[in-house]
Amino acid sequence: MVTTGIRVRREGGARDGADGAGPGRTPEVLVLLCSVGAAVTTVAQPFVLGRTLDLLLRGGDGAAGRWLALSVALLLGELLLDSLTSLFTGRCTAHWTAFLRSRAFDGLLRAVPEGARPLAPGDVGTRLTLNAADAGGAPAARAALAASVVTPVGALAALALVDVWVAACVLAGLPALALVLRSFARDTGASVAAYQRTQSELASRLLEALEGAATIAAAGTVGRERARVLEPLDRLAALGRQVWALHGRALARSGVLVPLLTLAATAVGGLRLAAGALSVGELLAVFRYAQLTAGVGGAASLLGALVRGREARKRTLALARLPALVHGTESLPPAGPGVLELCGVRVVRDGRQVLCADGVRVPGGATAAVVGRSGAGKSVLAAVAGRLIDPDEGHVLLDGVRLDRLTREALRTEVAYAFERPAPAEGTVAEAVAAGPRRVSPGQVREACRAAGADGFVRRLPGGYDTPLPEAPLSGGEHQRLGLARAFAHAGRLLIMDDATSSLDTATEHEVDRALRHSVRPGTRLVVAHRPSVAARADLVIWLEDGGVRAVAPHRRLWEEADYRAVFGAGGTPPGAPRAGTARRPEPEEARP
Repeated sequence: MVTTGIRVRREGGARDGADGAGPGRTPEVLVLLCSVGAAVTTVAQPFVLGRTLDLLLRGGDGAAGRWLALSVALLLGELLLDSLTSLFTGRCTAHWTAFLRSRAFDGLLRAVPEGARPLAPGDVGTRLTLNAADAGGAPAARAALAASVVTPVGALAALALVDVWVAACVLAGLPALALVLRSFARDTGASVAAYQRTQSELASRLLEALEGAATIAAAGTVGRERARVLEPLDRLAALGRQVWALHGRALARSGVLVPLLTLAATAVGGLRLAAGALSVGELLAVFRYAQLTAGVGGAASLLGALVRGREARKRTLALARLPALVHGTESLPPAGPGVLELCGVRVVRDGRQVLCADGVRVPGGATAAVVGRSGAGKSVLAAVAGRLIDPDEGHVLLDGVRLDRLTREALRTEVAYAFERPAPAEGTVAEAVAAGPRRVSPGQVREACRAAGADGFVRRLPGGYDTPLPEAPLSGGEHQRLGLARAFAHAGRLLIMDDATSSLDTATEHEVDRALRHSVRPGTRLVVAHRPSVAARADLVIWLEDGGVRAVAPHRRLWEEADYRAVFGAGGTPPGAPRAGTARRPEPEEARP
């Protein structure tokens, strides 16, 4: 199958649980080590500073100088380690964000189209941008949160060494802080998940409005559309206030408890100083250690980032876990003509049968037009015939081999698609046409463009075939012709054209059809047709009605039936039979088989 030529970058490294290879634990470990180092220096400083103060008060200038130098070294070390923590946090977040986006994008590209169809473009965009960024920051936040425990635990241990009574006073108040954090983590998860879902809904509505901007302006419904797009905004604001209220409540509670614990520790320390059990320097250390121990409440911010990242990770990696096609191990017989067969094929969507095709056979090298009213199942048949989706029942054969048993390489090489809206690509025009499973020479690129009626306008571009595609001023029809050229360049045994000429005028479409028969690699063609002229040029027609195959026969034979002519809006009278009481008029070119 010809697909868009986008390369998905994969990050090497260790296994990341069930989510595949990621950047590994190294970036996270570096954040953890630097954070722990900074915490250790923070815990050591009050003791060293208190000892320095006691020596200065006692007049021990020589020893005090050495302790003062150690205090300065610890301060500089803390600054350096904090800087390294910020550096490694940025790198860790960038690596994990890139990995999660690549995983999600890879899963999206490999997914069965029907599996990804329920996801709105705005929802996908939000998952790949905002959610991926939040999720990418979770590993660094996890490391920082783990390191944040070192400071209060170390401070409590140091406080116990300085004075066990002050330590017992501080320890008595820690359960209250732990309850604050536990309540915050429990209540925040659901609110964050709802906030992220509403973000996606708002982005989806905005993207829909942008795509239909011309229609909205022409209909004069700007005000109504603005109200529809912004309707989730009130909900988003309410959820945002709820999240910030939870965060503020946790900070407020810890903000009350921390000063109370510090005040209680200072009071007990003052009593111990008055009793002669503590020195002035030790009282200074006690005060600082009480602050550091009670600072466990500051972990609320890190905990919030971790909860937000966890919910965002679920949403982002849901794209990576979309159901994908499982390929087999077989290959096609050499030099096969491309015989296509649909045997007992049945496709069901939401409990409704959208396609039933049994015993449909397209001979090798033949062109079959798929016709039917809107919703008859034409695109579903086209998707099943080239294994973009698997049928719920039955199987599809190409030269006698079931498509679901073919290797990915065999399927992609021998089955090509051309769509109404070709996927955008980067690079030059020539590179966009050459992108695909086969090696295509510059001469083959030009030949394919000539067959698709694209050579003329490509040569008129500023750089010809070397013009960067994003800079090429192309119309919708010209983009469609480039998509046809890419499919023609990689045509194998089966070429499926799903409404791929809808933007072409009748004359150009006829030229493309003639070139397809004489200038493109021979093979079987399956063409979704909306014009009777396309069906008339086909070798046979697969006529669909309400998801079932009503007939498989040449166009001229089917044209005798009024229901078939009605598919094209040609009325109920066969050509050549004038209506009663009217003179015969020349038949329009489009309705002439």
